[in-house]
Amino acid sequence: MAMVLLALTPGAWAADFSAKEVVLEHIKDSHEWHVWGEGENSIVIHLPVIVNSSSGWHVFCSSQFEHHADVSGLRQGPYGLAIATEGDHAGKIVENGEPVLDLSITKTVAVMFINVAILLCCILFSARWYKKRTAQDQAPGGFVGFIEMMVMYVVDEIIKPGVGKGYEKYVPYLLTCFFFIFTCNVMGLIPFPPGSGNVTGNIAVTFFLALCTFIIVQFSGNKHYWKDIFWPDVPTWLKAPIPIIPVIEFVGIFTKPFALMIRLFANMMAGHAIAVAITCIIFLVAAQAVAVQVSMSALSVIMSIFMMCLECLVCFIQAMVFTMLSAVFIGLARVEPEHE
Repeated sequence: MAMVLLALTPGAWAADFSAKEVVLEHIKDSHEWHVWGEGENSIVIHLPVIVNSSSGWHVFCSSQFEHHADVSGLRQGPYGLAIATEGDHAGKIVENGEPVLDLSITKTVAVMFINVAILLCCILFSARWYKKRTAQDQAPGGFVGFIEMMVMYVVDEIIKPGVGKGYEKYVPYLLTCFFFIFTCNVMGLIPFPPGSGNVTGNIAVTFFLALCTFIIVQFSGNKHYWKDIFWPDVPTWLKAPIPIIPVIEFVGIFTKPFALMIRLFANMMAGHAIAVAITCIIFLVAAQAVAVQVSMSALSVIMSIFMMCLECLVCFIQAMVFTMLSAVFIGLARVEPEHE
C-alpha cells in the first residue's frame, strides 16, 4: 500500500508533507471520510450533520462547509455554523466560537455502523446454518466452523473460568463485547472504506463499553461483595474511625472500569499511530537522494508489514483481554465467602 502511494505521489509534494497531520487525521474523528488524495483532487465521503444550535435543529451534508479555513481558523458553513480547525474546539462544530449539541454521523459512527452490520451478517449467517441441522449432524466447517471455534474458545477458556458458577447469563454480553471489539479492530486495519476507522481507538467508544461492564458488575454484586468494600475483614483500626481500607476499596470500584477503558483505547490508538508513522517515512525521504529514498522506503515497507502482522495479533489480544477482565470483575462481584 505504501509503495503504491509513493508511486502516485509527486516528489515536489514531499516538501510540504506533514507526518503529524497524516497521523492525526487517521486517528481522530471527523465529519468527512477522507479516502484518497489531497486538496481539490481528493476523494472525500461527506457525512450527515445533525446539530442543535440557537436557531433550532439542522440536518445537512458536511459538504456545505468550506474546504479551507478562514483567517480565524473556521470552516464556515450554513446557519451560522462552522468547523473549528484550531484552538480548544478543533474539529468540533461551533456557533459564535462555542460548540453546539452535535449528534452528527461522524467517521467513527459511520464505521461503527458498518462494523455492526458486518458482525450481524456473520452471526446470523452462522445461526441460520444451525437452524437447519441437528445435534447428530457433522460439525460445520469453513466460515461457520471458524465462528463456532471462536465462540467455544471464548466461552470455555475466558468466560466460564472468569465468571464461575452461573456464567451462562453473562455469555451473551461478554460474547458481544469480544466480537464487537475484534470486528472493529480488524476493520480498522483496512486502509480504505469500509475500513480505516479508529473505532476502538476512540475513548468515547471504550468509555461506553467500560460503563456497561461497570453497571453489570455492580448489579451482579452479592452481599459478600459489598461487605468486603464497606466493612472488609481487616483490623478495626483500618476501617474505623477513619475508613482507610473502605475508601480504597470504594475507589477500586471505579478504577477497574477506568483501566478497561484506557487499556483498550491506548493500545489501539498507539498501534494505528505507529503503523501510519512508519509508512510516513517514505514521504519524508521522498525528496532525498535516490539511494536514501530507496533504502528508507524499503525499510518502511518491511516495518509496515511487520506492524500490520503485529496489529492482527493485537486485534485478537485486546478483544480477549477486555472480555477476560470483564468476566473476572463479574466473577469477583459474585464470589461466595469461604467457610472454615
